[in-house]
Amino acid sequence: MRLAVIGQAPFGEAVFKRLLDDGEEVVAVSAPATPEGGRPDPLRAAAEERGIPVFGTRDFKRDDVFEDYRALAPDLNVMAFVTDILAERVLFAPPLQTVQYHPSLLPKHRGASAMNWAIIQGETKTGLTIFWPDKGIDTGPILLQQEVEIEPDDTLGSLYFGKLFDMGVDALAESVRLVKAGEAPRIEQDHSQATYEGLCQEAEGAIDWSRPARQVYDLVRGCNPQPGAHTTFRGAPIQIFDCRLGGVDGAAPPGGVVSVTSDEVTVALNGGSLRVHRVRPKGAGKQKAAEFVAESGIQAGERFGA
Repeated sequence: MRLAVIGQAPFGEAVFKRLLDDGEEVVAVSAPATPEGGRPDPLRAAAEERGIPVFGTRDFKRDDVFEDYRALAPDLNVMAFVTDILAERVLFAPPLQTVQYHPSLLPKHRGASAMNWAIIQGETKTGLTIFWPDKGIDTGPILLQQEVEIEPDDTLGSLYFGKLFDMGVDALAESVRLVKAGEAPRIEQDHSQATYEGLCQEAEGAIDWSRPARQVYDLVRGCNPQPGAHTTFRGAPIQIFDCRLGGVDGAAPPGGVVSVTSDEVTVALNGGSLRVHRVRPKGAGKQKAAEFVAESGIQAGERFGA
């Protein structure tokens, strides 16, 4: 079966290599263009190394690029981590159309930040969906789904790289096998159960220290490592990354610094505490708490977000 792999980043590269290892014929790849003076996307670099034609994903809007892609006659498009919205003519060009990976249990958490929002909203399970994309955003029929647990201290990073990354590579490979065998289902989504959230960006990562302890912790987890939950300290922006939720510790107001040790800053929450281990002050790189404590001289009694 002739495949076109459309994607980017390490996940797109991993899917591409897995399909080749499975003996599939990848005749085209689409990945983001290389910025001037920058490094090529991993998927693009892997395809160029093997001499496989590569198209810029946004270039599909051009008729000449679309015709060059169509001339390669892929039987199926495999979409692995695509952030651009593709024209319907690309989705439906191959005779077997297109399958796509999405890191949630559709129809829940449609949109580009599905993993962030599942954690931020305090959910205890999520998963992945391989589906047949249509003209809507994550609305097409389901091919297969797999579920994973969101553990109490999972972050965006641990959920993706520790669970959904490898599982997603396997699921796309299995989906290609099912399509090739003529056994791939098309199960309509229950649109009445759909949720959609926009991108989780800097504005969405603002910490409201008055919220219940678990909600604050879930926000920090769901924004770690991107976009990074943020607040202020001594009037300057600061992002909070690695941390743990603790019990009530002292009588400080929410956001107040309860205690400082050589490797941990404990911040009061509404009904608990946040034990902070890694931050990024404005204009600096990420710092372990020890470095932040040494450089800032932070003391108990000070306050975040004041």
